[in-house]
Order: sequence, then structure tokens, then C-alpha cells
Amino acid sequence: MKRTQAIAILAAAIAWQPLALADEYEGAAKLAQQLANPVAALISVPLQLNYNSNIGPEDDGDQWVLNVQPVIPFSLSDDWNLISRTIVPIVGQSDIFPGAGSQTGFGDTVQSLFFSPVAPTSGGWIWGAGPVFLLPTGTNRLLTTDKWGIGPTAVALRQQGPWTSGMLGNHIWSVAGDSDRRDISTTFLQPFLSYTTPTAWTYTLQSESTYDWENSDWQVPIRGVVSKLTRVGDQMVSVGAGVNYWLESPDSGPEGWGLRFTLTLLYPR
Repeated sequence: MKRTQAIAILAAAIAWQPLALADEYEGAAKLAQQLANPVAALISVPLQLNYNSNIGPEDDGDQWVLNVQPVIPFSLSDDWNLISRTIVPIVGQSDIFPGAGSQTGFGDTVQSLFFSPVAPTSGGWIWGAGPVFLLPTGTNRLLTTDKWGIGPTAVALRQQGPWTSGMLGNHIWSVAGDSDRRDISTTFLQPFLSYTTPTAWTYTLQSESTYDWENSDWQVPIRGVVSKLTRVGDQMVSVGAGVNYWLESPDSGPEGWGLRFTLTLLYPR
């Protein structure tokens, strides 16, 4: 009798393991898809490290930028959320400005606020819109615009099965700041397409293009990123890496290939 019970318990344990693993994979895949949605009601802290080169009038410059990008959702009502997305850049660069050597410090902060419906539209669209602000938080004159800016921002996307596709954009005008620095009027466009597997791998193709209306200049990178959502102890994290190529940039802008590494801390509700 005892042997029969032991065999039954062992068989149940063996049968439970793949079911538990399947549930864990399904939960991780859903969380990875939430991460692909810029206005998901998900607290996260993405850390994004970018490297670009061939910068400056002599193409001698290199630049590392660590973007700290906390995303915090607030529930306004049963029907609406407010999503706060902040980008705080920490910059290390050298030989970009002739004779100026290297600079390290904070760049200017971009703060976006999206008012977003809790539920998608009847057509399956997820969207959000609101204001975006430029804050002159740079700690070095060569790392800041010395301008305060404001403008509109919006995002629209669809999630169908494992696919996520959409566009995020904003436009910023300078409204105050150092009168000796040039005015700002820039449009940012970020089309994106991602595919998430049942095991929480996500493959993303995107661009983060900027048009400078003051100087009639485009910056257009095309980027591919692979990321994996996993658990480290009790902490859910997403780790990723990718490459980009600059299709278009100003005369003193980056050229050729660049790199991106990501680490995102997630705090599901």
C-alpha cells in the first residue's frame, strides 16, 4: 500500500513539473508582450546602454549613453491610466568636439506623460497621448541644450497573437532657456515591430528617427534587438542586445554601426 502511494505521489510530481513550467513560460511570454507595449500598466525600470562612433566634424568621436528610463503607471479611473515615461541620459563621450577632449555627466531629461484608455478600442488599437517635456538637466555645456522644451507625444499600436506593431512619436519646441543657444524644433518617430515567442524571447525591429526642423537634418538608425525575459531570484528581468546602422545622420552625427544593451527590471502588479 505504501509503495503504491509513493508511486502515485512520484507520478503526480512528474506530471506537475511540465505543467508548472508551461504556466511559468506562458506568464513570462505575456509579461514580455506587456513590455513591448509603451503604455502598458506595468512598472518597469529599463536601463539602455548605447554605443555610437564616427561622431563629430572629423569623425573621431565615440559616445556611450546609459538611458535610465523608469515607467510608472497611475490609475486615473476604471477607464483611464496615466503612464509616466522618463528618460535620464548618463553620457560618456570623447573627441566629438575638436580640442574639447572628453565629457562625462548627465544629459537633458525627456519626460513624457500618456493618457491611455485601460481597454483597447473595438478595432484592437492601444493608444495614448499627452505632453512631453525637455528639461535642461545636463551637467556639462557640451551635454545640454540649455533649453526648456514642451510639445505633444502619442503612441498607437496593435498586439495580435505574438506580434506587436506600432508607432511612438513626439515633437518638442524650446520655450525658454539660454538665449545664446540655438532654438529647438525636433520631431521624433519610433516605428516598431516585435515578435514574442512562447518562451519569452522577443525579436524587435525598430527605428528611432529624429528630424531637426531648425537645421533640416535627419537622424535615421535602423535597429534590431533580441531580448529574453527571465527571473533572477524573485526579480523579473529582461536582458537584451542589438545592433543598429545609421541610414542618415547630420555631418557631425554618428555613422556606421552601433550597439545597444538592455537590462529591464519589472514589477508586475
